Amino acid sequence: MLTKDFILDSKSIHKLASKGLCVGNLKPQLNEDLDFSLELWHSQGLEVIKERGYFYFATRFMSIADAEFCIVDIETNGSKIDKHQIIELAAVKVKNGVITDRFESLVSCNEINKHITEITGISVEDTKDAPNLKTVLYDFKIFLANAIFIAHDVQFDYRFVSLSMQKIGLAPLLNRSLCSLALAERTVQSYRYALSYLNESLNLHPDATHHRAMSDVLTTYELFKLSLENLKNIDKKVKTAEDLIKFSKDAKRFKRPKFDPLIESQEEKEDN
Repeated sequence: MLTKDFILDSKSIHKLASKGLCVGNLKPQLNEDLDFSLELWHSQGLEVIKERGYFYFATRFMSIADAEFCIVDIETNGSKIDKHQIIELAAVKVKNGVITDRFESLVSCNEINKHITEITGISVEDTKDAPNLKTVLYDFKIFLANAIFIAHDVQFDYRFVSLSMQKIGLAPLLNRSLCSLALAERTVQSYRYALSYLNESLNLHPDATHHRAMSDVLTTYELFKLSLENLKNIDKKVKTAEDLIKFSKDAKRFKRPKFDPLIESQEEKEDN
């Protein structure tokens, strides 16, 4: 996901992800010199490389097995970035289907309303000894590096993290991103695609505690692995990380069942 702070136009972004962008089309859009821009984008999590005279996202040539994914989940004390903040952030790094590293932290917070505490189980008291937002986001920025940012309904998590970084003086994120919900819609047939529903119907993470960041990250990790496994029988042309991102956005969604199989299963148990 590229934010509005990424200065290239949408046509150029599409070319970086596909057939490449020539220097003649790239340079006129930059406020700084080309080398400086490439270094700046790298520091914001985006790797752009030059190949045979054209510029591409590095993910354009990166196999799915070689790509590094970072599955992220946040809990917040509200949905408005100008009024609310992250109260918990968790993530795992994944390469070739294996978790290689973990990040998890509560965030010091002075106000968490009762409704949020009921949903997450996190109270102000729980966060009193936690590091502040600036510390957590600086550490997470280092952890994330240039990995592909994955979340279930990625738009919210990515935007909230990126805007939170800007609030503490960091540059916005430019990492490539992938929505596990959108990918699941194209690789897993389900009546609903909420993470809690998928977890119950597919038994992804039996010990899950919904609306706690690391628990939701681990559930999303299991879903991501299942999606990749199913993808092998759906579209064998998806080879690179950029192919996967495109597939998650453009491929045909599975047709949803007319009736909820979980309800039908429960009714059968009750009848028996």
